[in-house]
Amino acid sequence: MSLHAELHRHLGGSVVPRILWRYLVRQDHPLAEQYPEYKDFEAFFTRPRRSLEEYLELHTLVEHVQTLDALPYFVTRLIRGAYIFENLAYLEIRYTPYLRTDRHLSEEDRIAQMAEVVRTIGDASRSAEYPIVTSQILCLHSRLSDRVNRAIVELAASLPEYVCGIDVAGGDARYAARLDTFIDLYKYALACGLKTTAHLFETRDGIYPQMLPYVCRIGHGIQIPLLYPELLPQLAARQQCLEVCPTTYIKTGTLSDIAQLRPVFERCFEAGVDIAICTDNAGLHDVRLPFEYENLLTNDVIDFRQLKACQEASFRHAFAWPHSRPPQAILATQGVS
Repeated sequence: MSLHAELHRHLGGSVVPRILWRYLVRQDHPLAEQYPEYKDFEAFFTRPRRSLEEYLELHTLVEHVQTLDALPYFVTRLIRGAYIFENLAYLEIRYTPYLRTDRHLSEEDRIAQMAEVVRTIGDASRSAEYPIVTSQILCLHSRLSDRVNRAIVELAASLPEYVCGIDVAGGDARYAARLDTFIDLYKYALACGLKTTAHLFETRDGIYPQMLPYVCRIGHGIQIPLLYPELLPQLAARQQCLEVCPTTYIKTGTLSDIAQLRPVFERCFEAGVDIAICTDNAGLHDVRLPFEYENLLTNDVIDFRQLKACQEASFRHAFAWPHSRPPQAILATQGVS
């Protein structure tokens, strides 16, 4: 039995539609009234969207449901499904902790409550029955204030027993006005010993080469081999890895066919850039990690040799798996201190 490592999975998109629908029904949620039949809810929840912005609205919906009290319910079911149906040995769960705090509190109190969110998710993910190695990636957010984002970095650094790194999410088109601030936060995170990844080069709106020197891995990054292959030697020299999430690009309208990923894999393998195959939002897509591999194989995007290489790369670049690179190494390649 093959074992997999999942490096890019959002908590907000991780719960399969039926589990989410049953929870909504029990809570008398308005969506359950709107979709009293499961098949109609599944069709709404998993259908392709016209853009990344529209797709991200589903995350907002789930974030409102994943309250502090409800988090153990969702996390334990995520772990159970990942172990039984996906053969995961390792899982990084990423999310924005501030968006799971009580919305009735002040900003200061919500910042204070973030630590409880992290501990709750961390404790719920540790199961003797389903023994997956897990860690958390805390996401900064392009819609949150600089104060909140800095507090997220500080929280991540203070809880190494639960957290292995940071990310930035919320739509890559929104980074531009605050790019210098995000870069400063990433430099600070690396100096604190945190690993880093970021949603970059997913769409044509997310082209920020200025951030590349400060990430250990690149969330998505498919536009680099597609449109900017001249950057690939730099990625190879820094030993950076792309987190490629095939189904996402169809669901968001970024690509029209999975076969369009063929040059991504070809050019990365040729340049010596590793790729980790991920799900991103297995619940929203209703596609688990083994089927991401299978879909790439059956559409002749990769062969079995490349599949094995991607499986190995996932473990090699895992932030909390033994033998992964120390975060300071990414700064050393740039002469940054």
